[in-house]
Amino acid sequence: MTTFGQELGAGAAGMAAGLINAVAGGGTLVSFPVLVALGVPAVRANVTNTVALCPGYLGGAFAQRTELAENVQRLKSLLFVAAIGGLTGSVLLVLSPEKLFRNLVPYLILGACALFAAQPRLKALRHRAGDAPPNRLLLALSVFACALYGGYFGAGLGIMLLAVLGLALPDPLPRLNALKQALSLVINLLAALFFVFSGKVEWQFVAVMAVGSLIGGNLGGRLVGRLKPAVLRYLVITFGIAAAVKFFL
Repeated sequence: MTTFGQELGAGAAGMAAGLINAVAGGGTLVSFPVLVALGVPAVRANVTNTVALCPGYLGGAFAQRTELAENVQRLKSLLFVAAIGGLTGSVLLVLSPEKLFRNLVPYLILGACALFAAQPRLKALRHRAGDAPPNRLLLALSVFACALYGGYFGAGLGIMLLAVLGLALPDPLPRLNALKQALSLVINLLAALFFVFSGKVEWQFVAVMAVGSLIGGNLGGRLVGRLKPAVLRYLVITFGIAAAVKFFL
């Protein structure tokens, strides 16, 4: 039985994660450690987090629907590989022993933090790459790899997708961000649909986190371009490193 304080903490974590995912990606670096701190075992916390944050991705995608409408063809071409990758990753997570996954968590978090920190450099690489035509097969394989990771853990998924899309496509950042948001929604939705029947979802936390993530995702989608990404990036990285150290200890 959860307390009001636990539910309030989970709801706040869901709202923060939804906002961060919509603006830059990396929201799981906040919400997942909070669930573990509330006493949820690592695998169940990750499963619960994935299910709970789906509304946040929906809110973010809806808020950026104008930019997404300009990229419908690219989205259609990548939907299938994103869905298959997300589903495959979710199956691997459910089959993972609790101890194995918990031992992997700090490395996964630190890897996501490193990717988050490298985001500006990855954007710079895109600019230096010029307007070369995208390699469709390489793009599809890269999105599949991101989706596989997203279904398994998810922290930094948005950053990975934005990096892959930014390096492969010449589109401006707002359109790439909208495409990233839609692909993240598909990946998490497929994973969540599988998790719903896994028996590992802590529904009492999903209820409050889903509402929070929907509000945060919609707010973040509206604030894209207004917030200073550097400030948000430093805050998320600091929180992520602290969480990784806690898992190591």
